[in-house]
Amino acid sequence: MPEIAPNPELLRSLGRLARGLSALFWGLPAMLIVCAETAKADLLQPIEIVPAILTNGLLLYGLWQMGDFQKQERPWRDALDRAKLLALVNLGLSPFFYWQNRMPDQLYFAAVILLFVASSLLFLYHLNIVIKQLGAMLPDETLRHETRDFTTFNRWMLMLWFAFVMASILAVHFNLQLDLDQLHWLWMERLGVAIMLFLGLSPLAVTMALLWKTKEVIFDAVFGSRH
Repeated sequence: MPEIAPNPELLRSLGRLARGLSALFWGLPAMLIVCAETAKADLLQPIEIVPAILTNGLLLYGLWQMGDFQKQERPWRDALDRAKLLALVNLGLSPFFYWQNRMPDQLYFAAVILLFVASSLLFLYHLNIVIKQLGAMLPDETLRHETRDFTTFNRWMLMLWFAFVMASILAVHFNLQLDLDQLHWLWMERLGVAIMLFLGLSPLAVTMALLWKTKEVIFDAVFGSRH
């Protein structure tokens, strides 16, 4: 990757871009773990809704940091704005994990958690578009090809996840109609959970790898050994 001219404004925006990529890299798994822990366990109850808000806020902060880079590029700005909007929605919905833990019988809270899951999938989908647009602007041919190919893979995996969830809902209805025996249904349920985890966690892991790789490319090109 060729050296970037020492323009102070460009260096400042690239520094914020690198910080934003780091925030997204650490925020994605933290959000997943903290929200699941807040909804199901009592470990985080003493500090109530704070961890879920902080981890989702970290994702919004990361996108906000990236906003100074290449403001004149319309596709990049549009992709970033859509991801910011979804991150803001997730931030607003994050307290419901704690309330669902405290009042598990409230169907309203459970419905909001499902809405959060759908919004998070859309966020991850659009975050991959952000990464693709960013890779296209950076003067590294290898990174450009990797971001283009792997973000396409991630988006297909997320669409397959959604299709599998819809098929699982139909399967539940099918089981109710045909009254499958408990052993067969148990194996189908376990297989369904394994497939859902694979389809959901694979794009998350690849997205994190792309975020880290992009950050490292920026550090190597601009900041050299100072990182």
